[in-house]
Amino acid sequence: MRGLPNTELLEIWERGRDKPPLVRALSLLSTACPDAVPQSLRALSIGRRDALLMELREALFGEDAEALLSCPRCGHQLELNFSTADLRLDAAPDPGQEITIESCGEALRVRVPSSEDVLAADTREQLLRRCVQNAEIDRLPEEVLDAIEEKMAETDPLAEIRMQISCSDCSHEWWEVFDIVSFLWAEIEAWVGRILNQIHILASAYGWREQDILALSPMRRQLYLGMVKG
Repeated sequence: MRGLPNTELLEIWERGRDKPPLVRALSLLSTACPDAVPQSLRALSIGRRDALLMELREALFGEDAEALLSCPRCGHQLELNFSTADLRLDAAPDPGQEITIESCGEALRVRVPSSEDVLAADTREQLLRRCVQNAEIDRLPEEVLDAIEEKMAETDPLAEIRMQISCSDCSHEWWEVFDIVSFLWAEIEAWVGRILNQIHILASAYGWREQDILALSPMRRQLYLGMVKG
């Protein structure tokens, strides 16, 4: 994986503004992993894909992260500080990895879902139909389907990361799902807002082109901005 230059990150953001989150995630990875075949990225397990996105996030913005949350009980706003490196310690399954679940004397072979599966499925049933390899899910009882989903989650723990939160105001505790796809895109959007504002100020002051301003190091941009603002 390689870092993304400012120009490429701006282009990905521009292309992805009206795209679904999963398409944005794959676009980021395909640009950051130019040697990877696009189909291989789509075939990654959700956990392995998200581990790569966290690695990319660290290359762009560092390991330390923060998020603002509201307590569901009292509404108090909390500032959560964490490290993305800590979140991706769990192993993620290989693409196409299968698990076996015993049901009614039958061994069900189940494939861990990939991005391609999620893109192709609009419902829970469609997703399970793609992932259960040797049985028709329509004849499986509901408790078996629940067991399949539970086993998928155990096999691919990074597919849904849950963080335990405690409210500092009312002591209420709850579990919050951390979605790296939406989290990283929100950070990119915030970065785009800042960088476009810097481009506007420096282009207005010096007549420089966008690509020349983007080529400056962050420190040099800040020094020029400081001089413009006096």
